[in-house]
Amino acid sequence: MPNRFPQEAVLRDGTHLLIRPFTSQDTEALYQFFKRLPEDFRRFAWDRIDNRALVEQWGREVNYDKVLPLIAVDGQQRIVADATLHEREGSPLRMVGRIKWLIDPKFRGLGLGTTLVNDFIRIARGRGLRHLNCMLIADLEADAVTTLKGLGFTGHVIPGYGTDPDGNQHDMIMMVMKL
Repeated sequence: MPNRFPQEAVLRDGTHLLIRPFTSQDTEALYQFFKRLPEDFRRFAWDRIDNRALVEQWGREVNYDKVLPLIAVDGQQRIVADATLHEREGSPLRMVGRIKWLIDPKFRGLGLGTTLVNDFIRIARGRGLRHLNCMLIADLEADAVTTLKGLGFTGHVIPGYGTDPDGNQHDMIMMVMKL
């Protein structure tokens, strides 16, 4: 587990948040965070975050060497962001970390995503990873694409690669950073 947590993050608007690893005691708070997200956010999440059993499974199976989940918590102890760094053992991609995140819309555009990704860059380098990647829906997550490009990621567009819940195809962009 990283040794620089918990850490305080001060957002562009002056809001103070605590960033720390998710623990099994955070399971209900994480589920409540997911439920508070607008439907448009939930329906495009990589996992079925509206499935309580899945979130409870994550709480039971915390393994920081396989998936490092970070949460951002506000002054009322509510989770306002969830971000994960995924690693694979023994595969050709064992030196590649994959990142994902969800941020409460009220906290978007304030530097929280940048802070979380910078944490993962630092952690990935410390773990000896060679690359980080993130797969995004090109049109719906343009703000995240911009953030990652600003941090040194390059984008590779894959036309029509993703399909939304309504069956519509979307271009996906694989963002990659060489560490």
